[in-house]
Amino acid sequence: MKFTQFLLRNSSIPKQALVDRFSKFSPSPLSMKQFIDFGSANACEKTSFVFLRQELPVRLANIMKEIDFLPDKLLSTPSLQLLQSWYATSLMEIVGFLEKDPDDKKILKKFTETLVNIRNRHNNVVTTMAQGVVEYKDAFGSDPVTNQNVQYFLDRFYMSRISTRMIMNQHSLIFDGSANPAHPKHIGTIDPDCAVTEVVKDAFDSSKMLCEQYYMTSPEIDLTQVNAKGPDQPLRIVYVPSHLYHMLFELFKNAMRATVETHEMALHLPPVKVRVSLGSEDLTIKISDRGGGVPLRKIERLFSYMYSTAPSPVDIDNSRNAPLAGFGYGLPISRLYAKYFQGDLQLYSMEGYGTSAVIYLKALSSESVERLPVYNQSAIRHYQTSNEADDWCMPSKDPKKLGKFSSST
Repeated sequence: MKFTQFLLRNSSIPKQALVDRFSKFSPSPLSMKQFIDFGSANACEKTSFVFLRQELPVRLANIMKEIDFLPDKLLSTPSLQLLQSWYATSLMEIVGFLEKDPDDKKILKKFTETLVNIRNRHNNVVTTMAQGVVEYKDAFGSDPVTNQNVQYFLDRFYMSRISTRMIMNQHSLIFDGSANPAHPKHIGTIDPDCAVTEVVKDAFDSSKMLCEQYYMTSPEIDLTQVNAKGPDQPLRIVYVPSHLYHMLFELFKNAMRATVETHEMALHLPPVKVRVSLGSEDLTIKISDRGGGVPLRKIERLFSYMYSTAPSPVDIDNSRNAPLAGFGYGLPISRLYAKYFQGDLQLYSMEGYGTSAVIYLKALSSESVERLPVYNQSAIRHYQTSNEADDWCMPSKDPKKLGKFSSST
């Protein structure tokens, strides 16, 4: 059942018209500098309210329209049906504030409470969508075209979720009337003076504790840092520490697991080397391990949602390494966090030796601008791409065919 049909079937309110209306507008990306300037110097709840009651429906409607391009059999899974109900409910709750008086303090308070409720309702969106993909693959299998379309959609869907949570968190944390005693200098979720190496150490320590819990050992860290402004200058940028921690924690888990399993008979484990460099444009973090590496052909698979799908709860309970192995969505989601503010995450591997993961972040807050999916004709064409023959010859993977060809020539 298509998302538009789902809306119409579940309410007499013309929700389809709302989705169509708001999806005609493109989202308005914000820069890190705009987030900081608004929250620190010109924090106005009324202004934020007026912006969000228009912007959130636009961001939700844009991704809702793309849900229609998923396979009908995927949309019919229980997980996708549940997820669609969350989005429909959240859209209607926000739209309910469109005609409300922004000068009414009770309305402003109610709006903040609604944002918190929506955020909580969507807490399990990632795992619910992942479970829906598992249900679909188990029941119907998959094909290259479907895999390509689902991969394209999920990158956009999860990026949209990151963005909506970001702007909702900024509003609720700044205007909920209570300061954050743990991080008094933070502006919402943003640290205007984020100490990158401290986040690196925190993520490493958490991964190390987890690794030791399951393997009874763990590699150490070899950390060095370089600042183009001078050797004594601190490595600090404007960033969201929780986003950076998420990326680092995932990469450290992978590096430690590979290192321990590759060198399980060794007396000493090779350290995980971390290099942090701040230049005029980029903040770069390189994490290198000697965990054996992976073949080149598998690198892109590591970022595929259809290749690494969430295991069943039974598998999670019975797997000794489950907390280190995760759901399989760690790397693709981490790359989205990096790309969200115009950065990136890349893997470089030497099979038989080890892997290096590199996180690129913007050094300047004015260049750290949200990267948001837009529903338009270009997006539609991606979903309509057919599985045409490749215009490069592909080697056969069947040894029998190769042998037959050789013997006949």
